[in-house]
Amino acid sequence: MEYREMNKDALEARLSELRAQYEAFQKMQLSLNMARGKPGKAQLELSDGLFSALQAGDAMQGEDKMDIRNYGVLTGIGELKQIFADLLGVKKENVILGGGSSLNLMFDYISQCMTHGVCGGSPWFGQKIKFLCPVPGYDRHFGILEYFGIEMLPVEVDENGPDMDMIESLVRDPSVKGMFCVPKYSNPGGVTFSDETVDRIARLQPAAEDFRIIWDNAYAIHDVSDTPDTLREIFSACKQYGTEDHIIEVASFAKVTFPGACVSCIIASDNNLAQIEKRLSYQIINYDKVNQMRHVAFFKDADGVLAHMKKHAAILKPKFDAVLHAFSDKLGGKGIAEWTKPNGGYFISLNVMDGCAKRVVSLCKDAGLVLTGAGATYPKKNDPRDRNIRIAPTFPSTEELLQAMDVLCVCVELASLEKLLNK
Repeated sequence: MEYREMNKDALEARLSELRAQYEAFQKMQLSLNMARGKPGKAQLELSDGLFSALQAGDAMQGEDKMDIRNYGVLTGIGELKQIFADLLGVKKENVILGGGSSLNLMFDYISQCMTHGVCGGSPWFGQKIKFLCPVPGYDRHFGILEYFGIEMLPVEVDENGPDMDMIESLVRDPSVKGMFCVPKYSNPGGVTFSDETVDRIARLQPAAEDFRIIWDNAYAIHDVSDTPDTLREIFSACKQYGTEDHIIEVASFAKVTFPGACVSCIIASDNNLAQIEKRLSYQIINYDKVNQMRHVAFFKDADGVLAHMKKHAAILKPKFDAVLHAFSDKLGGKGIAEWTKPNGGYFISLNVMDGCAKRVVSLCKDAGLVLTGAGATYPKKNDPRDRNIRIAPTFPSTEELLQAMDVLCVCVELASLEKLLNK
């Protein structure tokens, strides 16, 4: 029965039960953390073979005929470019390899736009710049924009992706220069853009000639379900409309091998790549080619990467299932919460009653469970309805995760009843 259908006495009785459960959690002095979407220990161990993938005496030269231990090959070794190209459905020639962080590539690209403009256009510094921000979204995207003083325009996301009617209207403003998005298994909702959404993004005709979409394909191969989502390849969609220059795609192996010690890539049109490569020629002589070749030796090819990802999925699926089962069992039918059921990625998006997210997060913290801060999934941490909470089930052990869900669900109920009873 939904709480709104219960009389006050029944609600008061339930509130008393929940407070007793909450106090019991507090006495346990728990220390649980679900604040970030980090791989768990078992996932990291899947890639321990990287440490021995290259040995002294192995060939230290790839198809580029350059010694990987020395300077050179600014854009990265061809063998690993090919793996990324095969995984993402793009041309090898349009791939530049980076270091261990795609976030770094995105930050550097926006910085380039600010100081040098886009492909010969005016620098963004000194202009009134606005970016579209699908919400709920990735807090680090918002952080980049906030750092550079770029105004953020929230665009709500549904099961098909961002509100394209709103986007098509907003891009008529020449000060709207771009959009950050996670098109497959979005952070935090786990939404994959529909074919129609991808097509409408591809055929956008923005007023700003220097309009750029940061296509953060972080979870392109992070399937968890046996029936994974499929994402239409954006550059092939853009080609029919002549809009390939609008897209700057990034991806990485951050949650495939070792975060921070992996390889990332940036994919773009010939025009964009020329500007990026020119900037890189001043910024760095080359990224870590030894690590690039280590990944090639470990995976061999794209099929090797996909086989590796099935091992990740086997570890993650029970964790996602545990969260979804707990929500259904403990919160379902009460009219106080709703949640996404993603087929991949790293997060589940939980919406509680309006005005309750901050209270839930605070209650959890006082009971020993750290969650992502309420509001983090919106620009400047301002969730106008104070209802969204990003759930990151990947890092805790299964035992810790089950305990965390017990705490979280009690806190959601407790905050909801407090609001309903005005207590």
